Amino acid sequence: MRLERLNYNKIKIFLTIDDLMDRGLTKEDLWKDSFKVHQLFKDMMNEASQELGFEAYGPIAVEVYSLQAQGMVVIVTKSTDSQDEDDDDYSDDYIEMQVKLDESIDIIYEFETFENLIQLSASLYQQGVKGGTVYSFNGRYYLLLDEHQSVSIETLIAVLAEYGSSTTLTIHRLQEYGKEIFKDHAISDIKKYFLS
Repeated sequence: MRLERLNYNKIKIFLTIDDLMDRGLTKEDLWKDSFKVHQLFKDMMNEASQELGFEAYGPIAVEVYSLQAQGMVVIVTKSTDSQDEDDDDYSDDYIEMQVKLDESIDIIYEFETFENLIQLSASLYQQGVKGGTVYSFNGRYYLLLDEHQSVSIETLIAVLAEYGSSTTLTIHRLQEYGKEIFKDHAISDIKKYFLS
């Protein structure tokens, strides 16, 4: 489980498939209202409190994004509405959740440097992966791949995770605000220009 503070009222929690399996859960279980899911959320909030000082109580919004074969990203936002002091009807443990679920079929990975993409391209090219589109956005690089590749999704994700990290940025945001650097044949083009 990886936690990141996005701002004063919002945190991002990345759960891998292994994190879920360690707790006896699958991605499909997160769409259900079960004891294990409640326990997972309680564990996440306890860790967020310890690591980030993020205290979740009262109304919060929870957005759960399922990433293709990568795990889940959970965005937790505390309500910014000022609470009346008359809200003593609820204990400090009370949490009112509004849950939004979304699933992304795009495989998008974020890279800190272009050198990471070059190294990734060498590895993927050897495995027969030649496509993809690369974007530059806010000083980082993003590789978009579709799920139809010459290697299994699990292998593809494992190789991608060696050089970059999954992101919750959507393809629509990258297309609108990012700069397209390589289109459709990114892996083979990077190999051609930087590794030959």
